[in-house]
Amino acid sequence: MLLLYPMLIGAHVSPAGGPAKALQRGAEVGATVVQIFNQSPRMWRPSVYSDEQIAAYYDELDGSPVEGLLIHAIYLLNCAAEDKEIRDKSRASLIASLQAGDRLEARGVVLHPGSALKGEIGPAIERAGQVIAEALSESERCPLHLENTAGAGGTLGRSFEELAALFEAAGGDPRLGLCLDSCHLYASGYDIRTEEGLTHVLDDCVAQVGIERLGSLHLNDSQGALGSNRDRHANLGEGELGEDGCAVFLSEPRFQDLPIIMETPKAGEQPHQIALALELHERGVKARSGG
Repeated sequence: MLLLYPMLIGAHVSPAGGPAKALQRGAEVGATVVQIFNQSPRMWRPSVYSDEQIAAYYDELDGSPVEGLLIHAIYLLNCAAEDKEIRDKSRASLIASLQAGDRLEARGVVLHPGSALKGEIGPAIERAGQVIAEALSESERCPLHLENTAGAGGTLGRSFEELAALFEAAGGDPRLGLCLDSCHLYASGYDIRTEEGLTHVLDDCVAQVGIERLGSLHLNDSQGALGSNRDRHANLGEGELGEDGCAVFLSEPRFQDLPIIMETPKAGEQPHQIALALELHERGVKARSGG
């Protein structure tokens, strides 16, 4: 029988004003975990939190219903780029994210591994692995979670085989983990709408990368059809996965200790979407337990 434990469920929030403010915004919408960008997503210049901002964060964390955070590396990064200048900028930004994660004791930094663009996948994986390994060497503790991708264009990480190759290319560092995105899984051809389907997919994931690599989750419904390779998120229950598929994802036994972030809801929709996720989690667990 699968017991019902409270999952850490939250959303991506603004860090404007410092990480303590992100915790406050999370608490206001009913989150128990939050995700932030640690720098402007439109600029390469890394942000460095002051000692005062770090102290304020820990003061806010003490007694907050939000139990921690994830940092999402900005989308400008392409660790697999052939252009050395882009790789260098990506490395510097990733180092800043990991070092911020060290200071904030983040659950992890989530990274889109990169894109080969129109080049060959194998050399792109090697380039990305080298940048990732170098960035990890410049930080101390924070895990780095590579996110699976929807598979559009030359994006890396569209399959568990590619993710395993990225881990190997990065030297197999034990701090390397995996962030599984439900929309990306479905769009890249993994049918996770049923308990049987998700179990089969996750068994394949574990066989390729290991259960110890599972570090965090993104829960997003999918606007695109199965195997469409379209990275188009939808609110829970409003896409191809539907409420039933989201309930299956939320109630997977091997996911129960992982932080889960929703990236779709706008600020005004976050309280409803978090409440719905909690309801679907309970519904899914009860279904697995026979009602």
